[in-house]
Amino acid sequence: MTERDRQAAVEAAFAECIRLHERAMRRDADVLLAAAGAVSRALAAGGRVLVCGNGGSAADAQHFAAELVGRFIRERRGLAAVALTTDTSILTAVANDYGFERVFARQVEALGRPGDVLLGISTSGRSPNVLAALAAARGGQMATIALTGGDGGPIGAAADIHVNVPSPSAARTQEVHRTMLHAICELVEAGFAGDA
Repeated sequence: MTERDRQAAVEAAFAECIRLHERAMRRDADVLLAAAGAVSRALAAGGRVLVCGNGGSAADAQHFAAELVGRFIRERRGLAAVALTTDTSILTAVANDYGFERVFARQVEALGRPGDVLLGISTSGRSPNVLAALAAARGGQMATIALTGGDGGPIGAAADIHVNVPSPSAARTQEVHRTMLHAICELVEAGFAGDA
């Protein structure tokens, strides 16, 4: 790869990320407002947000939960959020006993309550364990939000609120997902600011 090829690759990555961000800014504001509203209502009623995903989406799940429990920008009380991706004893026990497809669903069954929210993140829209978690949340009378890429797949179709980045690239999708998650955090946090 020549120096010019490397420069073109960097420029192409930025250009595609910018294009997807601009599309999200123009077309996804309403769905982001709906997602933030569902999260805010659950938290205001004393509920919690459960978040799951695999790989980079697992990191995004942890990041989102951390912003709610800690703080994003403003001082306010801690907000109840749990990343279902972090307890290795639970993950390995459930995977061993029930299969990897159940690692999130089993936690939703154990921790979720009616009125809570499950946020499932999948860049492909096809992660079987995220899809199973959404089904468990629906069965537990929880609101469901899907953050997906590509065409959204069965995960997008299974959620009450579907936030989609229409890109086949997991990397570009994750970049926009992080901005979307930050937008949701900012909207949610605004409703609890000063509530320390």
